Amino acid sequence: MTTTSFARTFMAAVASGALALAATHAHADETGTLARLTGAFNGWRHSGLTNEGEQYVAAYPRPPVDRGAQRFRTLIEGQLKHVDPHARRPPTLVVNGNPTPLYTDEQGFFARPWAFGAGSNSIEIISADGTKHQRMQFYEADRNKPQAKLRAIVTWDDPHAQVDLHVITPEGLHAFFANPTLEDGSGFDVDSVDGAGPGIFSSAAPEHGTWLFFLNYWGNFDSTGYNFDPGAHDRDVITATLTLVFNENTPNERRETRVVPLRKIGDLVLVKSERL
Repeated sequence: MTTTSFARTFMAAVASGALALAATHAHADETGTLARLTGAFNGWRHSGLTNEGEQYVAAYPRPPVDRGAQRFRTLIEGQLKHVDPHARRPPTLVVNGNPTPLYTDEQGFFARPWAFGAGSNSIEIISADGTKHQRMQFYEADRNKPQAKLRAIVTWDDPHAQVDLHVITPEGLHAFFANPTLEDGSGFDVDSVDGAGPGIFSSAAPEHGTWLFFLNYWGNFDSTGYNFDPGAHDRDVITATLTLVFNENTPNERRETRVVPLRKIGDLVLVKSERL
C-alpha cells in the first residue's frame, strides 16, 4: 500500500469521527506491500473471519461492548495480499511495539481490536518469514481519551484458544471478562474473545500498592463454538505474553514483558506482581 492510500484510509476514519488524527504518515519498505487496510473504526464490526468471537456469543459470555468497557476500542481491519497455507507461522501484527500473531481467513482477511492512546501510535505488519515489513504511524489527538498510566496487554499464539487476563488492584478490586469496569475508573478497553487476543486493561490513575496480573487458559473454540475439549486447539503448549506499559506514549514510557506457557484448560498463572 502506498503512502497516499494509507493516508486516505485514515483520513476516512477521521471523517467518520472514529479517529482524531493531527497528522497521518505511512511507509511501506521497498520489499513490497503486504496488506491492504480497509478500515480502522471504533466499535465492533463483524468481518467474516472464521474465528471471529461474535459467531459464538451464545456459547461464551458476550464481549462487554454494550456495557461501555470497550468504548475506546478501534478495529484494525484489512486483507493480506498473499496467504501461504503451508507457512509454519502466521505473519505478525505489531501495534505500538506489541507483537501478536496475525491470523486470517483463507482469503487473507483479518480484524484485530486495539485501544490507541493519545500521542504517536504505530501499526506494523511483518511477513511470516520476516523479510517484508509494512508500517504506518499516526498521531491520536483525541483529548477526551484519558491517558493510561498503566496498561496491561495479553496476547497468545493459538487461534483456537481463549486466554483471559485477570487484574487484582491493591484494594482488592478484580477486573476480568465478567467484571470489565472497576469502581476506580480502570478496566478493559479491549477484551477480545477470539484467538490470539488482545486483552487490554488500562488505568489512568493507578493506586499505589501491589497489583496482581493473572492469566487463565479458559477454553477452546472451533466451528461448533466455545468448548472445553482439551484437543480443540492448535498447539500443545500455548505461549501467552503479558506486557505492562507505564506512561504510554510519553518520554517516560517503560514496559515489562513476561512470556508464560499454558498447557491445559484451567491453568491459572500469577504472571506478575507489580508494586507501584
